[in-house]
Amino acid sequence: MRTLARRVMLLAPAAAVVSCRSPNPALFTLAPVPGVARPGGPRVVLLHQIALARYLERPEIVRSSENYRLDVLANEIWGEPLGPMFGRVLAEDLAQRLPGTTVLSSNGAISAPEDATVEVNLQRMDVDATGALAFAAQAAVEFTKAHAPPVTRTISTSVPVAGPNTAEMVRAMSIATGRLADMVAEVLRSPRTGRKGGSA
Repeated sequence: MRTLARRVMLLAPAAAVVSCRSPNPALFTLAPVPGVARPGGPRVVLLHQIALARYLERPEIVRSSENYRLDVLANEIWGEPLGPMFGRVLAEDLAQRLPGTTVLSSNGAISAPEDATVEVNLQRMDVDATGALAFAAQAAVEFTKAHAPPVTRTISTSVPVAGPNTAEMVRAMSIATGRLADMVAEVLRSPRTGRKGGSA
């Protein structure tokens, strides 16, 4: 009987550790979204590191910033830092939309003389009070080898979220990133006609 009691006492701390252990976090990633592919872009485009709104600079996915508070999904996190991941997916989106254009990242291992540079400020990417994905960003395009002024554009768009789970929200984020790529690709194809401002 004493032996059994001793075994129970020895196993109790281990059981307590297991019960206190949180489940493995769910990892998510943005994905490229195909758009209309049209030639006519610069030969080489350099995409600078993405500047994120500070509230997005965290491994956990921010579900909402409505009503003066952040709703953060504590156990559902990005599979890589959001800034580099957003830049990687945006580069893939741009390359698909601009056949014949090589899109390089400023923090990548490959470099080449660029014909244009792109800078992006990601200002908002979370669910609003209506349940839709609210997305806002600024983009600046500068043509290094063409006699054309820099072009700045702003996008503010809303994407319906198909369901309550996080995967559907991340899918909406990917669609919004594709819309940003549509806007930037349009400017890159038309260095002399790109107009400042705009929304989607």
